[in-house]
Amino acid sequence: MAGNEADTVRPEEGVVLGFVEEVVPWRLRSSQFPSKVGGRPAWLALCALPSPAELRCDKCGQPSAFLLQVYAPIANQERAFHRTLFVFCCRSPSCYSHNDSRCFKVFRNQLPRRNEFYSYEPPPEEEPVESEADPAVLKSGLKLCRVCGCSGPKSCSRCYSAAYCSKEHQTIDWKAGHKNECAGKEMSGAAQFNKFLFSEFELDTEPEDLSAEDDKQSGALEQTHEHKDLNSSPFQSDGLEEKELEDAALHETKDSKMFQKFKQRTAPEPHQVLRYCRGGCPLLVSAEHIPSKKMVPDCPCGAKRIFEFQVMPQLLNHLNVDSPTASIDWGTLLVYSCEDSCDQGNKYWPEFIWKQDFPEDAAH
Repeated sequence: MAGNEADTVRPEEGVVLGFVEEVVPWRLRSSQFPSKVGGRPAWLALCALPSPAELRCDKCGQPSAFLLQVYAPIANQERAFHRTLFVFCCRSPSCYSHNDSRCFKVFRNQLPRRNEFYSYEPPPEEEPVESEADPAVLKSGLKLCRVCGCSGPKSCSRCYSAAYCSKEHQTIDWKAGHKNECAGKEMSGAAQFNKFLFSEFELDTEPEDLSAEDDKQSGALEQTHEHKDLNSSPFQSDGLEEKELEDAALHETKDSKMFQKFKQRTAPEPHQVLRYCRGGCPLLVSAEHIPSKKMVPDCPCGAKRIFEFQVMPQLLNHLNVDSPTASIDWGTLLVYSCEDSCDQGNKYWPEFIWKQDFPEDAAH
């Protein structure tokens, strides 16, 4: 088996949960086929990366930041022996309006076992003796942006050795210390700190374990909500028609039921940051803004897109994005991918992502 056992999600295992772990740098290299959060992406195919234009936020037009990647090979499918999905998001809090997915991007990339970038054999379990740089990336000659780690077609006009994805990131790096580096001055560690990147973690996975007691409690909770008297509405009749009152109470009940189910299901493992279940059903946080089959576009190859995994709100606790005013936020992020995991060569293929936020009156 390729990749690290702990970092590989298996569709046949049902729901698999993801948790952040402290960084072990060498395990996050492309050649280790990692699942990870933050930092720079560990690209799979070391060519034909998403272009800077593809990675710009659809709302503000600024470069997106790497959020996470999930290594998810498909058993018995040779073209997807190595397979990773990459999620990017905007760094601007103002782009995170309610139930709006336009500030997110997701790409799928896959390779057969025999490919031009990696050994046919599984990667070694021991720490390599090479330098900090990933030998596979160095060998490929791939030019990566010094700030975000994405495709870097631009270069510094002075030294021509520093690559960038955009003018914006060249400016960030110049102010952060490249100005002195170009002049031959030694850079301090503080100057090299990259505020654009999210905090980096390894993504560890394990199957979800719901005990019989958990199932019993969950069933009791749903039964309670199903038999709730819809006439006991908190709304008072102040001129509204009786039908409108009933509709409002029903909507409130559905939303409350959905939110309580979410909290009940995640309570046994409150630190989960990801739920993986390819072809399964997501765990929703609201009765509003639920994606129907018609809302999830088919893959350009003609196949349907199916649910693959969701990013949980608990991840926000690890990203250092809290702000007294507006901040990056979501209830859950649902990722849908091609049911056939179609072969696009080495291309990074766009997939579909849906942002669902908590009900506006929910306490989370």
